[in-house]
Amino acid sequence: MTVTTRELTPADRAQWEPLWRGYQAFYKVDIPAAVTDVTWARFHDPAEPMWAYGAFDGERMVGIVHAILHRSCWTVEDYCYLQDLFVDPTVRGTGAGRALIEKVYAIAREKGAGRVHWLTHETNTHAMLLYDRIADRSGFVQYRKIF
Repeated sequence: MTVTTRELTPADRAQWEPLWRGYQAFYKVDIPAAVTDVTWARFHDPAEPMWAYGAFDGERMVGIVHAILHRSCWTVEDYCYLQDLFVDPTVRGTGAGRALIEKVYAIAREKGAGRVHWLTHETNTHAMLLYDRIADRSGFVQYRKIF
């Protein structure tokens, strides 16, 4: 399989949405359709600091990742948050996930970011095998309060 990556366009929604739902199922969440609509619109709004990329096997989208540029109090440069990485389970291990992460690395460099960071669940051990090879584990624990 030859994997290519590119930024998604509005015409890609029909292929993106099943992968987006697969990501939600993996993490046992159900994001409302209205939020999905707003998120999709933000990806394509030049005023928004967020983007969506796809991994493709030919014309078939086999993976997605989202990236969000944001400020930091620790650096002059922005940071890039890699969010919602998901690869179709039937093609895992083919390099699609790595290609998407490397795409975000390239875009972050292009946009002047000083860091790419992301989260994963502690039980996502299969993906962590890849993450441990291509990034540094920070050692930080996430705390949150949902309103």
